Amino acid sequence: MFERFYSEIWNEGVVPVIIVERIENAAPLAHALVAGGLNSAEVTFRTPCAAEAIAAMHAAEPGMLVGAGTVVNIAQVDAAVQAGAQFIVSPGLAQAVVSRSLAQGVPALPGAVTPTEIMAARAMGLEATKFFPAETFGGLSALKALAAPFAEHRFVPTGGVNAVNLAEYLAHPSIIACGGTWMVKPSLFADGDFAAVEQLAREACAIVRAIR
Repeated sequence: MFERFYSEIWNEGVVPVIIVERIENAAPLAHALVAGGLNSAEVTFRTPCAAEAIAAMHAAEPGMLVGAGTVVNIAQVDAAVQAGAQFIVSPGLAQAVVSRSLAQGVPALPGAVTPTEIMAARAMGLEATKFFPAETFGGLSALKALAAPFAEHRFVPTGGVNAVNLAEYLAHPSIIACGGTWMVKPSLFADGDFAAVEQLAREACAIVRAIR
């Protein structure tokens, strides 16, 4: 299920996790990330303009893979899909959210950090889950332990992943991509200059290419 989506984010290696507090920042963020070589983004539903930001980023960079993150209920799934979200990410495993996403033909990437959660996700037809918050739940060593009994399952660790440990995470065969915030922190473009975002995106892209 959703092999094309898994392949797309594997090719990206890094999915920037974005909090858009001001809608006017959405398009410049999309342009900066793509200019730096990163063609995907997860827009978190932590602000009132999240759905609008998804639509704005997709309009600014039509070839970009833009999804919704921090989705915790079916109303947010519907709002995200209506805005053009191409995938749905949740911090945890909620059957209602996954089912709603799948019913609309949109890939779901829920959080799962225990064997029970992974088994539940796989019972719903999912072949990959988010590992969040990665460093808090044991980082790469914990993920390796989980990957052992679930050899066919794939992971997207997020939370504590950064430019320093990205290569180590991506080197593990069960990891298809990592979510990260370090290249899109609001402080980087508070002055309206998105050059730092583009540069950090370029550096992240270089790390991915060195590994893959």
